[in-house]
Amino acid sequence: MPDLIAADAVASDALHAAFTAAFADYVAGPFRLDPTQWPGFIARQCVNLALSRVALDDQGAPAAFAFVAERPAQQRWRLATMGAVPAARGRGDAAALLQDLIARATEAQQHGLELEVFAQNPRAVKLYERHGFVAVAALQGHEAAALGGAATAPPADVLSAVSRAEALAWLERAEAAQPELPLQLAAPVVARADGWTAWQRGSAQLIFGDAADGGLVIRSLVDLDATQRDAQVLAAALRQAHPERRVTLPPLLPDRLGGEALQRAGFTRQPLHQWWMHRALP
Repeated sequence: MPDLIAADAVASDALHAAFTAAFADYVAGPFRLDPTQWPGFIARQCVNLALSRVALDDQGAPAAFAFVAERPAQQRWRLATMGAVPAARGRGDAAALLQDLIARATEAQQHGLELEVFAQNPRAVKLYERHGFVAVAALQGHEAAALGGAATAPPADVLSAVSRAEALAWLERAEAAQPELPLQLAAPVVARADGWTAWQRGSAQLIFGDAADGGLVIRSLVDLDATQRDAQVLAAALRQAHPERRVTLPPLLPDRLGGEALQRAGFTRQPLHQWWMHRALP
């Protein structure tokens, strides 16, 4: 059994180095963060370092880690990310971290655990399944090429542009009405991002901002109505208002909350997708 310690007892630069090494061969491509970006990444993932655990190697350096975020409304903990440096793989650290997480969450009287894992990472999927996690939804990514042509601003009666505070309050109400809302689409994560715009129409809300590649990225799309007609109108209006820009959404969106609307609005699914997995606790 490896030594496990709370992540807040480990130096930030050591955590960053372990994360960088662990995700150098990530299925979605190398995941690199500048050291100055590391605190912001941890904050955006809502990671609680006191709840997170790190497995140490024989020299006392981080060999593997399990970063944990709380979801109080659901009374669940989220395994925000887990990994091991290449030299430490095969030691059993991942299993030890998961067993420890399950035991601590049970002791803390949580109702369950959740995580996201790429479906194209079968080794990780099988690890989680062995520890009682079950896939409850596919989280899809979507993209739409630039339309071209002249921009068309949406008429005022089609949608409402709302303030940051109004958008976050809407997400909080949506999470209460729809508890199975992935954290990365919900208010705690969206609130930590800057420079976004929110549109609302009927039962739906769309939040978007600039992407690093010059396009637009959808940070959150939620439609509480099963028909998703309002989400479809919002997605189409976004493309028409910015016809010169490609629009993407990372693999975070269940079909039932807006994915179907995006496909009807001309978006295509990205090849990679994630499983949203849950584990009930006694």
